[in-house]
Amino acid sequence: MIKSLVGRLGNKGGQVQDHTPPPSNHGNPPRREPSHKASQQGSQPEDSAAAGNGKRRKRGRKGKAPAAPWSIEEFRVEPKEGETRFHDLGLRDELMHAVADLGFLYCSPIQASVLPHTLQGHDAIGKAQTGTGKTAAFLITIFNDLLCHPIEGERFVGEPRALVIAPTRELVMQIAADAEELAVHTDLKVATLIGGMDYQKQLNRLQNHIVDLVVATPGRLLDFMGRRDLYLDHVEILVLDEADRMLDMGFIPQVKRIVRATPRKEDRQTLLFSATFTQDIINLSQQWTYEPVTVEIEPEHVATDSVDQKVYLVSSQQRYRVLANLLRSEDATSVIVFANRRDQVRRLHERLRKSGFSCGILSGEIPQAKRTRTLDQFKKGEIKVLVATDVAGRGIHVEGVSHVVNYNLPEDPEDYVHRIGRTGRAGATGISISFASEDDAFLLPDLEALLGDRLECTHPPQELLT
Repeated sequence: MIKSLVGRLGNKGGQVQDHTPPPSNHGNPPRREPSHKASQQGSQPEDSAAAGNGKRRKRGRKGKAPAAPWSIEEFRVEPKEGETRFHDLGLRDELMHAVADLGFLYCSPIQASVLPHTLQGHDAIGKAQTGTGKTAAFLITIFNDLLCHPIEGERFVGEPRALVIAPTRELVMQIAADAEELAVHTDLKVATLIGGMDYQKQLNRLQNHIVDLVVATPGRLLDFMGRRDLYLDHVEILVLDEADRMLDMGFIPQVKRIVRATPRKEDRQTLLFSATFTQDIINLSQQWTYEPVTVEIEPEHVATDSVDQKVYLVSSQQRYRVLANLLRSEDATSVIVFANRRDQVRRLHERLRKSGFSCGILSGEIPQAKRTRTLDQFKKGEIKVLVATDVAGRGIHVEGVSHVVNYNLPEDPEDYVHRIGRTGRAGATGISISFASEDDAFLLPDLEALLGDRLECTHPPQELLT
């Protein structure tokens, strides 16, 4: 699989003075009509951020030097009953080349279910957990569409053709990294807009290239729109990833402003993905999509079979001792420890550091640049332990994580599934250990209801208690 294709609004960092590009004679560049839409009636409404008087600069696109010829014949995948090959989807050769590089052979269930529709231009609502391949599904849809329908006329900086909105910085960065891998054999450009990082550097990316795809968190995207550095009235494909998480984090009012700045739902393709279908998500999907297909992928097992789940009954006073002894064991080579709140994560990180463990911290209060460095160090094995909140942990896609420890049981059962999914990836096995204490053991029944199975609770081995 792609390096885990499968995700918080930060402080407005790196503030710069308002930027207004030099004036130009701004005509409307040609735009194709999405294949499933009724009629092209332009973008809506008058109060949207796109309906400003700011001027936009024209730029030409420099093509890549011709690459060595590649043929689909070099990538043979035998048909297999009950499986959908990427060969069967009619993808562009540039995309198939990347698929071959990444070792994709057969579609995951969400990909096999949604791609035949989205590649034809239909809107889609997908229910799928993280790790099911939904990121690849919407990125393939975007890139195949943009490659099949190039804009021949002039284009302007700050006018992406596709937009992906995700709730957290880490998820945005992971999606963008996956996009770069899938677009490696194309001339398509990807830009990432996230809070907590230098605004000017992100602006330079938009100004120095004709960007095709923007991946962004809601807050930073609104910053760019408000400064008239980005216009969404030419967006052809809009993706809302982890819509349930954006709802939980209170981002929906911001997302509504963003959606209003794009063309009408009849004039764009909209893909919405969510791990759960609450009534609120259903209502939002009806507002934002046009005659969508709905795909629900229920994993055979909510918790993956590759993860050995353990629940240790410990007192609040015993938790740290058990954790420290666990981290000293030889088989704990790469460990993510989850706690529920920022202050808990901060105190636990400091305590582990004073105990001599090489550890890093990921939470919403940590500057984005430091979070990025910490995650990179963890991936390289330079630090052994990562202490994280759920929000920051959504974007952790690292192969080889040996253990996930739930220092606190999560209050939302869905977070349990996301947490333990950080281990046991890419065919490897992993271990999740959850501590159930007097202050959170009452959460176990809800976890078991979601998992559809009973969690066996045991006392820790004696060697972890001494």
